[in-house]
Amino acid sequence: MLAQLPPALQNLQLPLRLRLWDGHEFNLGPTPSVTIVVKDPQMVTQFTHPSLDALGAAFVEGKLELEGSISEVIRVCDELSNALLGEDDDSQPVRTLHDKETDAKAISYHYDLSNAFYQLWLDSDMAYSCAYFETGSETLEQAQQAKFRHLCRKLRLQPGDYLLDVGCGWGGLARYAAREFGAKVFGITLSKEQLELARERVKAEGLEDQIELQLLDYRDLPQDGRFDKVVSVGMFEHVGHANLPEYCKTLFGAVKEGGLVMNHGITAKHTDGRPVGRGAGDFIEKYVFPNGELPHLAMISAEISEAGLEIVDVESLRLHYARTLDHWSERLEDNLEAAGKLVPDQALRIWRLYLAGCAYAFARGWINLHQILAVKAHPDGSHELPWTRDDIYNP
Repeated sequence: MLAQLPPALQNLQLPLRLRLWDGHEFNLGPTPSVTIVVKDPQMVTQFTHPSLDALGAAFVEGKLELEGSISEVIRVCDELSNALLGEDDDSQPVRTLHDKETDAKAISYHYDLSNAFYQLWLDSDMAYSCAYFETGSETLEQAQQAKFRHLCRKLRLQPGDYLLDVGCGWGGLARYAAREFGAKVFGITLSKEQLELARERVKAEGLEDQIELQLLDYRDLPQDGRFDKVVSVGMFEHVGHANLPEYCKTLFGAVKEGGLVMNHGITAKHTDGRPVGRGAGDFIEKYVFPNGELPHLAMISAEISEAGLEIVDVESLRLHYARTLDHWSERLEDNLEAAGKLVPDQALRIWRLYLAGCAYAFARGWINLHQILAVKAHPDGSHELPWTRDDIYNP
């Protein structure tokens, strides 16, 4: 039966077991920690070129089953892919067209799943973005609250400030800013499911006088400089490279002179956007984030500056996002039975791979997360920011 395996597999030393459709098993190394169950005989030949997107697609489509912890599965599959494929290719990325209709459909595809599904693995505030770990030992709930606090402190949020929350999600940051810092908040989202629950939570906390949430595209925001501060968390990944100039100019037009803009989002490893992760990005594009594009820090920084904003602070939270995703993945794995009642089996398979795979990607440095703080200086170049950043950490 060994002859059924491609020759390239027979010489590997990986903690991996292959179990074929007829029950035969082959260990590719001592003490396997992961088992790939091959249900479709045609899959055997594909193991000669096991890109991560091909392996992921086979699992989603039920051609493979995976046994072992999902984080270990991701690690071993990457070792398998690396051993047989080597490093990533240098092909140029395909640019995606973004317009209001396309972006609305993409957001709905990802975010308009059952709110109950997200509640299984997010924190109680349902913050679906990178948390902030001050020591690394915090719970997910503690780290998400710390993220809200960190953002508000960076924005130097004051009682009565009018804050624009672009991509407000389920409203966790909006409620925190209103409750803890006394801000007035206008939040926008393209997800109807998120908006409905976010409004319910605002009402439950008695914050209707401070928070207004709307279903609105960022391109339709008022450009009269009415907001004291602007925050965009986990949203600009959906904007697209071609629309970054308009996105940044929109934020510039929304904030008043002397006001601050915070952009918190995922960034690419390479300046030219070439692929990383041996096909992992293709899997995410197909199954998770249709039309998503990650700009490099240099690209988004350039566009922010060209829009007229002055960057005053940049912070990488790459390992914070790896830790956040580990928490999410572990929580989902602990609730697979309940999750299976809320989403189709194929969707659950996608999300299991996505969360664990992204945790691995951030840990490996394939992608990053940057918080970029910028100011809209007065016409004479002045602004009211403190001389140092001490007030962020020692208010």
